Amino acid sequence: MRTLIGAVAATLLLSTAAFAGQTEGLIKKVDKDTMTLTLDDGKAYKLNPETDLESLQPGMDIVIAYDVTNGENVITDMQLPDSDTN
Repeated sequence: MRTLIGAVAATLLLSTAAFAGQTEGLIKKVDKDTMTLTLDDGKAYKLNPETDLESLQPGMDIVIAYDVTNGENVITDMQLPDSDTN
């Protein structure tokens, strides 16, 4: 019986673990009130409170690493284009 309970507990822990992903696209919208970033594919991603929102502008290319936590895409890392491109 303990083995069964342990197996069920392990399965529950695995099913609630965060899913990590990566995406890229053009920024469509930056919402400062909800701290979200929306890409041109319509998907929204939650920004970290320390994010410099002034550096994020619609139309910019961006690469995002994120976790899915409690049904939200939460940004864990992002890469903006080089500002010194010709």
